[in-house]
Amino acid sequence: MKKIAARKITSANRSIFAHACRAVAFGVGGSIFALAQIAHAQPPPDDTARFLAGMPLPKNSPLASLTSDPAWQEHTANFEQAFAKLNTRQLAKLHAWEAQYFPEARNQVPVVFYMFSGPDFLYVDQFFPNASVYILCGKESMGPPPDPLQIGNLGSALHNLEQEMYSSLRFSFFITKDMKVSLDSQELKGTLPILYVFLARADKSITDVSFGSLSSSGQFQQSRGGGANGVRINYIDNHSGQQQTLYYFTTDISDGGLASSGFLRFCDHFGVGSSFLKSSSYLMFEQGFSRIRNFIIDHSATIVQDDAGIPLADFNRDKWNIRVFGTYIGPIEIFKQHYQPKLNEIFEQSGPPPIEFNFGYRWNYKESHVIVATRN
Repeated sequence: MKKIAARKITSANRSIFAHACRAVAFGVGGSIFALAQIAHAQPPPDDTARFLAGMPLPKNSPLASLTSDPAWQEHTANFEQAFAKLNTRQLAKLHAWEAQYFPEARNQVPVVFYMFSGPDFLYVDQFFPNASVYILCGKESMGPPPDPLQIGNLGSALHNLEQEMYSSLRFSFFITKDMKVSLDSQELKGTLPILYVFLARADKSITDVSFGSLSSSGQFQQSRGGGANGVRINYIDNHSGQQQTLYYFTTDISDGGLASSGFLRFCDHFGVGSSFLKSSSYLMFEQGFSRIRNFIIDHSATIVQDDAGIPLADFNRDKWNIRVFGTYIGPIEIFKQHYQPKLNEIFEQSGPPPIEFNFGYRWNYKESHVIVATRN
C-alpha cells in the first residue's frame, strides 16, 4: 500500500513539473526558484509520520538522509523514552482494565465521534481500536501538510513538537491555551504533525491523505474553503490489517458555530456509533452547546467520558445504563462550579472498581475516574 501511495504522489508531481516547464518555456511566468518549488515532491505521508514519530524509515525513503542528523537521532531517543514511559504508566494498565471491565473495546463499530478532541487520537484509539471511522474536531488549526525536507531548523522544530505533546503524554490531555500558541508559532504548524505521530506510534500505516472542507450539506469536498477545514487520513492497522479512516476538522461546534456549518450533517451520514469525551472543559454544561450534546446522545450506543463531558442529568436513566470506575472528587479548581452531587452519589453507592491510569484533568490516577454510558 505504501508503494502505491508513493507512486501516486510521484506521478502527480511529474505532471506538475511538466506543466511548470511548459509555462516557463512559453513565458507564462515564473522563475527558476518558483519552478523548483513547484517541482518539489512531498515525501509519502507515512514516511513523514514515521520520521516525526522518531521511527525507522524505509531505506529508499526521501527522508532517509535526514535520519543521520543528530537532531533527529536525539528526537528519536526522546520519543522512545517518552512512549515507553507512557506504555508502562498508562496504556498497559488501561488495556488490563479494558480486558476486565470494558468488553466494548473489542467491538467493531462503524464510527466513533470525539468532539472537542484536538489532535488526541491516542486515547480514542486505545478505547475504541476497531472503529471503521473516527471523527475528531477542535478549534485548533490543522496546519499545512508537514514536510521535513522544507524545515529550516530541524532540531528546533522537533524539539517544539516534543514540547507540544508533553502534556498529552504525561497528563493524558492537551493544554488548549498553550497548545494554540505553540501550534501557530513554529515550522511544524497545526494539529496534523501530532496526528501523524500518534498514528505511527500506534502502528498504523498511512495510505492516503486528502485535504478539504465541508459543504453546507455535509459533503467532504477535496478543496479548501467552505464551512470547515479538514483532513481525511486513510490508514491500515498493522496489527489487525483493518483499513480505517480518521477525519479531523477545525471547526466551531458551539450552537452558533454549528448553525453556519455542515459539520453535524456530515457526522449524521455515519449513523449511530460510539462517542468519546475527555477534558472537554465542561462546555456541554453550558446552554450554548446543546446541539452537540444532543447529537452525541442521539447518535451513540456507547459513550466513554470523564465528568467534564455530558452532565449526568442529561442522561435519561430509563434509556441509559451508567457504569463508573475510579474516584470522583469533583472538578479541578477552575471548573469547581460544575460539581455533580448526583454523580457523587453513584460513586459512593456503587463502590466502583479502581483504575490505575489517569484520565481527564486529574493527573493522579487515584483521583481519576471513567464513566461508561451504554444505551439500554
